[in-house]
Amino acid sequence: MTSVNMENRHLKDGESEGDEDQGICGKLIILVSVVMVVLTFPVAVFMTVKIVQEYERSVIFRLGRILGGGAKGPGIFFVIPCTDTYVKVDLRTVSFDVPPQEILSKDSVTVAVDAVVYYRISNPTISVTNVEDANRSTKLLAATTLRNVLGTKNLSEILADRDTISSTMQSMLDEATDPWGVKVERVEIKDVRLPVQLQRAMAAEAEAGREARAKVIAAEGEHNASRALKEAANVIAESPVALQLRYLQTLSTIAAEKNSTIIFPLPIDMLNQGQGGSKGTKM
Repeated sequence: MTSVNMENRHLKDGESEGDEDQGICGKLIILVSVVMVVLTFPVAVFMTVKIVQEYERSVIFRLGRILGGGAKGPGIFFVIPCTDTYVKVDLRTVSFDVPPQEILSKDSVTVAVDAVVYYRISNPTISVTNVEDANRSTKLLAATTLRNVLGTKNLSEILADRDTISSTMQSMLDEATDPWGVKVERVEIKDVRLPVQLQRAMAAEAEAGREARAKVIAAEGEHNASRALKEAANVIAESPVALQLRYLQTLSTIAAEKNSTIIFPLPIDMLNQGQGGSKGTKM
């Protein structure tokens, strides 16, 4: 960052010295141009008066040097024909899609990832003088940064930590484009495309995991049901009348659903007595 600040300082010094170091020939050419503007005043107005919008700035070059005072605008500004040229710079936020990049992750899985980047020009003068095409350079750098960042991540990290990856890319791009007068505001990972075979393998793994969890849940349900049945059997054993009440409840339920079914309840005491008599006969 120190070298960037020094570069910007030198650039500002050059801006302030632009009008003073033109030399005798330069000052003579500027004087002749001004005289021609005065002599052709009605017509020269259309060539000297320029307008830039609220979201634009103009960087003016006089005889190849940046005019002091920095970028002009918004509104009206004046240029001298034959000696001044100007470049308009749009300060609005620009977005672009990073083309899908075939990336080999850290765990040797090939994925296709695309992203979207939002940026704007923060310093019009530097964006014109330090880089030939700030927009194109930012797009190329975004694609390279995407490949470099995702190449150090595992597949699970790429799928789960998109916010962290986006923040890392944004900070790296912002730092790299600062000497170009570009401010990267936001980076978002749009989509991660996996190979078809890998998608099937992941689906099979997820299905196996769900089946395993379902079996565990069913086993826990059987265990809880057996405990409840054991407790119910203990309660019925303590009170034999409860079993008769259960018989009557079952009869009422069956009678409500299946009227053609007839059940004759048989007391369990009679069965026990019959079993006892048969045992005595055998002995």
